Amino acid sequence: MDAVIFDLDGVLVDSETIWDEARRTVVARGGGTWTHTATRDMMGMSSHEWSAYLHERLGVRLEPDEISSEVAELVERAYQEHLPLLPGALDAVNRLGARWPLGVASSSNRTIIDCVLDASGLRDAFAATVSSEEVARGKPAPDVYLAAARALAASPEHCVAIEDSTNGLLAAAAARMIVVGVPNRDFPPSEDALARAALVVADLTQLDVDTVNRLGP
Repeated sequence: MDAVIFDLDGVLVDSETIWDEARRTVVARGGGTWTHTATRDMMGMSSHEWSAYLHERLGVRLEPDEISSEVAELVERAYQEHLPLLPGALDAVNRLGARWPLGVASSSNRTIIDCVLDASGLRDAFAATVSSEEVARGKPAPDVYLAAARALAASPEHCVAIEDSTNGLLAAAAARMIVVGVPNRDFPPSEDALARAALVVADLTQLDVDTVNRLGP
């Protein structure tokens, strides 16, 4: 194994409801209309993609870059009040980081990734972090995972990717990585996507060096 790459939202941070509330707030402020499919439609999208979705599909009057900034500001404010780290997140990062280089491949804005890593004290634990706003396509395309592997000088086939959502699992599998699924409790992944995982765990407390070693190619 060359490296371990974590998703951020839903894997390290219990954040999907925070993002959902922030987007709903901006839609309401901007004169748009929320739909019953909007939350799932946007899971895994990059900030460029979901801000365009809010503008074009949900009718928010702001331009996409303004939408992205307003949503990110609300999310960052929520994190500064309370960072909802998921069970076992800190220990898992420390355990696996003692053995392999670690990366983050996230759909969050760059400012949000930096905010989470600073607030959690985990910034120095990760050798590389990539936001999907820094690549051509968001998840389920493999771009953000491939970029993280390049930044770690690692072969994608020799990387373990830890994911929680349908689009994240599909993205990691499309990058030809060994996928560990940690199913999101609020927005469970599809069975088809979860079937792409080599291992499924309830939370990060179940993930240690021996378990990851057994996944090796």
